[in-house]
Amino acid sequence: MIGTSYLGATHAICMAHLGYDVIGVDVDAEKVAKLTAGVVPFFEPGLTELLEATLATGRLRFTTSYDEAADADVHFVCVGTPQRRGENAADLSYIESAMASLAPLLTRPTVVIGKSTVPVGTAERMLAFLHEHAPVGNQVEMVWNPEFLREGWAIEDTLHPDRLVFGVTSSTGEKAMREIFASMISTGVPVVVTDLATAQLVKVAANAFLATKISFINAMAEVCEVTHADVKKLSEALSYDGRIGGRFLHAGLGFGGGCLPKDIRAFMARAGELGVDQALSFLSEVDAINQRRRARMVDLARECVDDSFKRRKVGVLGAAFKPNSDDIRDSPALDVATRIHKAGAQVTVYDPAAMVNARRDYPALTYAASAEEAIDGADVVLHLTEWQEFRELDPVALADRVRQRHIVDGRNALDAERWRAAGWHYRALGRP
Repeated sequence: MIGTSYLGATHAICMAHLGYDVIGVDVDAEKVAKLTAGVVPFFEPGLTELLEATLATGRLRFTTSYDEAADADVHFVCVGTPQRRGENAADLSYIESAMASLAPLLTRPTVVIGKSTVPVGTAERMLAFLHEHAPVGNQVEMVWNPEFLREGWAIEDTLHPDRLVFGVTSSTGEKAMREIFASMISTGVPVVVTDLATAQLVKVAANAFLATKISFINAMAEVCEVTHADVKKLSEALSYDGRIGGRFLHAGLGFGGGCLPKDIRAFMARAGELGVDQALSFLSEVDAINQRRRARMVDLARECVDDSFKRRKVGVLGAAFKPNSDDIRDSPALDVATRIHKAGAQVTVYDPAAMVNARRDYPALTYAASAEEAIDGADVVLHLTEWQEFRELDPVALADRVRQRHIVDGRNALDAERWRAAGWHYRALGRP
């Protein structure tokens, strides 16, 4: 397993759990040391316990040496493909480095399986590179097997996926994949076998669709705000239409994280390189709608404090980009908190899991040890990450802790009537 960040570590642990002997390879010695010691370097429910269990079997180990994995029967490549600095395109330097390190070690027929999210055409280029530089030459098989992990549900999505996609160039690659995933296939998991290009497109197309659906309902929220309609009821009514469905149709602060934002931008950039940029021009507006929700959240908060954040205290509930995660990459919550801080407010943040990461990357903000501490003396409270802990807060018990009973629900997840009954001025995106 080449790369042991979120995807690679999760996949390595789960494959060892299924009974395979797994070696996780990473150039980051600190990360390797933590995993070897049974410490998952990120938050994912249940993964620490599964890591400890699989380490105890002896089937899983981690190393910084590619040489130790040279005799593996298959090589999964799970490195990151972040957004290139200053551009929309994906940074492929990590996957290129991984292939360059792996190639000299391929001295017998083997299968290299890409799981990283890459622009279409990358797999073909990597396969050509391996055929040219590996001692075994064109006896290297390339398969692209995109991942569909949801942070907070990674174990479930790995062990019980809703589909398996195998992008192959020969029956040999397909046969190897069916053997590796035999236990899942035997339970009825659908398998889609396709070419390399289609397999690479599946993940980015899925993320583009999800981002579009989220931004669609957030666009409707913009309309609801000027017509005094209720986007939550609108979403509920739409959800009963079988052609539309209710998943990802919840208006709010929008999407963030390390996948959707950078993947749709990389998709647009690749379309431009291929000369079909007009086909994905709508994704520019999807991205723009997503960003506008953050600005609107700031505006709603400002309205609660007489249009000025100067000398105001703002309590922020949430730092991670989504619940059940400590991932703060492109976090809408921290984006909003930072904008308000720069406008002159004292901003205090609390999150159940992401405090360490938030303190590291956003040191200018103030942090609290609990939700109650975060809102002490606040002029307005912002609910920005929909943790269950925040849904269960008692508005009656909190009422006397704040200076003013203003709460803005950026996720449309709180019980509006319950908060209003406790004397709070409740506002939300897209709702009267």
